[in-house]
Amino acid sequence: MQPFRKTVKLTIPARAEYIDIARLSLYGIANKMGFSYEDIEDMKVAVAEACNNSVLHAYPNRESGSIDLEFDMKDTELAITISDQGKSFDYEDKAKELSAHHNKELEQISAGGLGIYLMQALMDKVEVLSGGGTRVVLTKYLTAVNPGA
Repeated sequence: MQPFRKTVKLTIPARAEYIDIARLSLYGIANKMGFSYEDIEDMKVAVAEACNNSVLHAYPNRESGSIDLEFDMKDTELAITISDQGKSFDYEDKAKELSAHHNKELEQISAGGLGIYLMQALMDKVEVLSGGGTRVVLTKYLTAVNPGA
């Protein structure tokens, strides 16, 4: 028997006012898969952060561009890929910078760059591929809603 796998693809303009479409799509997909309300809310924040990074950094000066989303549903997980073809960045350098935040008070941390840190905190797995655009893969594992049942 083949494992369950379905994919939904969506392309939105790289503009802030379209990020809600990504969040609403995620809600419908994750709800159908049986994710808890808390997990869905965490995923919505992480996806919004990834999309917002594309809007703000990939297409500076409000250049026209798009954000591609792919929701890959499997038996035990949902992997959400957010990609753009805009300006890229060096993820390894940014990750090193973020690791320095661990021993600081919130008041000592600047707002820039916290999106990746937040995605890592909310998702089970985060992968970032950069160069010729940016591709972020956010994965959340499906846990039993009623573990005692």
